[in-house]
Amino acid sequence: MENSAKENTQLFSKTIILPIDRSSSKSESSASKEKQTCCGGIKIFLGALSFVYFAKALSGSYLKSTITQIERRFDIPSSLVGVIDGSFEIGNLLIIILVSYFGAKLHRPKIIGVGCLIMSAGTFLIAMPHFFMGRYRYEIFSSSTNSTVSISPCLQDKSQIPLSVLERSQAKINAGCEKEVGSSMWIYVLLGNLLRGIGETPIQPLGITYIDDYASEESAAFYIGCVQTVAIIGPIFGFLLGSLCAKLYVDIGFVDLDSITITHNDARWVGAWWLGYLIAGVLSVLAAIPFWFLPKHLPRPESRKDSSTSSEQSKFIIEDNREHHRSYEQQVKILEMAKDFLPSVKNLFGNPVYFLYLCASIIQFNSLIGMVTYKPKYIEQQYGQSSSKTNFVIGLINIPAVAFGIFSGGLIMKKFRISVLGAAKLSLGSSFFGYLLLLSLFAMGCENSDMAGLTVTYEGIKQVSSYEQTLFSECNSGCICSKNEWDPICGENGITYMSACLAGCKTSNGSGKTTVFYNCSCVGITASPSRSSSAVMGACQKGNECSKMFLYFLVISVITSYTLSIGGTPGYILLLRCIKPQLKSFALGIYTLVIRVLAGVPAPVYFGVSIDTTCLKWGSKRCGGRGACRLYDSNAFRYIYLGLTMVLGTMSIFLSIAVLFVLKKRYVPQDENIAANGGRGMVSVQNRKDNFVNSDYLIQTTYWPEKETRL
Repeated sequence: MENSAKENTQLFSKTIILPIDRSSSKSESSASKEKQTCCGGIKIFLGALSFVYFAKALSGSYLKSTITQIERRFDIPSSLVGVIDGSFEIGNLLIIILVSYFGAKLHRPKIIGVGCLIMSAGTFLIAMPHFFMGRYRYEIFSSSTNSTVSISPCLQDKSQIPLSVLERSQAKINAGCEKEVGSSMWIYVLLGNLLRGIGETPIQPLGITYIDDYASEESAAFYIGCVQTVAIIGPIFGFLLGSLCAKLYVDIGFVDLDSITITHNDARWVGAWWLGYLIAGVLSVLAAIPFWFLPKHLPRPESRKDSSTSSEQSKFIIEDNREHHRSYEQQVKILEMAKDFLPSVKNLFGNPVYFLYLCASIIQFNSLIGMVTYKPKYIEQQYGQSSSKTNFVIGLINIPAVAFGIFSGGLIMKKFRISVLGAAKLSLGSSFFGYLLLLSLFAMGCENSDMAGLTVTYEGIKQVSSYEQTLFSECNSGCICSKNEWDPICGENGITYMSACLAGCKTSNGSGKTTVFYNCSCVGITASPSRSSSAVMGACQKGNECSKMFLYFLVISVITSYTLSIGGTPGYILLLRCIKPQLKSFALGIYTLVIRVLAGVPAPVYFGVSIDTTCLKWGSKRCGGRGACRLYDSNAFRYIYLGLTMVLGTMSIFLSIAVLFVLKKRYVPQDENIAANGGRGMVSVQNRKDNFVNSDYLIQTTYWPEKETRL
């Protein structure tokens, strides 16, 4: 009996113990599986979001690289190009509030996918005008083409030109004017960029907050830094693509390239600007595909399940009936979300840290957007570089410095576990030293090219004038010349003349790019007796001193870009941590909206208007009217371009100091008070230093637990 009882006891023990072991094993297996799912899911989303950032950054930077090409192709001033560039921000403005506020409660990955498709449609629309416009026509001296009629550059009498040639020329002009009356094809570029802006809207606010919700606290800043860094690869390829397309003639495949009389350095050169937009549109379509297969929610990491910085979407779930586990879709009610809209806006703008940081960002982005938009144009005009070389240099040297700076900022935040206060200091320091370095660029400019009648007199004396009367001189008084014609030639004396006629050239030899002009009376004034008064096609190149200045400019520009970029990730973290967790998407949306409206839209316009004031010679359209600028005053261009950037940057630094002051006022005294309470306070202070993510409630003192949005 005892043996039987013993056996029964052992059997009973086994039946009790075994299920416990299986349950424990199952629990561990489930936890491990959930951890793997969470880790794998967030990394897949991270990869997909990084590719989207790459695609949108490539198309955006490619637009910047084609600014001068679009300006010349459509014969429009810089101010109008600024409006086209700003239309992207206007597209964001149209739907940013709706997307950032309501998108946080819907399927975020699919909304991002839809945005990518809209973005690709806009990119294709930008390229469309090329296929409906005629061939690109620029001003040329008639004998530089393969014409059978020999015409002297200096027309001393209109009877030199056969009547049939004059009639055909006038008929062509009239036909062209009739065609151009109702066609402003640049509007399609503007509308396409507007559509790009609409499509890009959900990517930043929904993508960044999705990562912040489902990544571990210590990895969130690093992941955001990775996304921003990978996004910088987009502009690298965007500018390199712009460099390649700028080398190709706009009508490549449709015209005989040997008949083209202008070179890449010519102010009339237009590259194949449309080709890059087709490539960028295809990339945007490919970027949309992964988001259709990603889930609405991901499992939260163990370290964040009990964290005060809980998932943004979890704040919108009803807590009264948790045991029923009703689906999220059944709880979403648009009307109730809308009711909480105004209180949320009031809460955001009532937060002094958020408001001051927003103001500082507005001013700084005005500075940076204006500088980046016209940087290719500045390099072309200031240092005499071609569009192709300018884009290549920016893409291969400047942009990687920005990428390394953003990555460094994220790495510093992760490695040293910097608090919100530390993030504000790092952001301020990077801005201060960045703009300090920018000051040195004022001394690294080139003098104006010697252009007879505009920057120098026909005798070679330095002057700057935009008066048309100075284009005519005694040396070309015997010629019948047009003051609107722009077909520059380079005299043997090193001076550029606006046309062979204004240089007083009597004869020419050759055709196309090899045309040489002889017996130029204006060249003979300053040429030495041993030289003949001849000239060749194209403007004269700037001197060796300008090439050295260009190298110095590149070095300082790279260091400045790196320094300013270090503050990028700390700024994001400061923005995310200074507001309540359930308002992260909304706060980012409002932030993006305000930056778009008050910086992205106006900055390219007023920078462009200011740059237009430095133009010395405007091109003329076929039917009359002002076209694109052909020559700028280099000194005035430099002072206005860099001066505007510096003034705005200095203002943003003062506002950043105010942000730091408010943070210290609301952050440091609390540490001191807690430390005064004893050991428990010291532990709390240490915890806060170890985990900068949990600083939300140190800043947000007016937390409304009773006003959390309930749906």
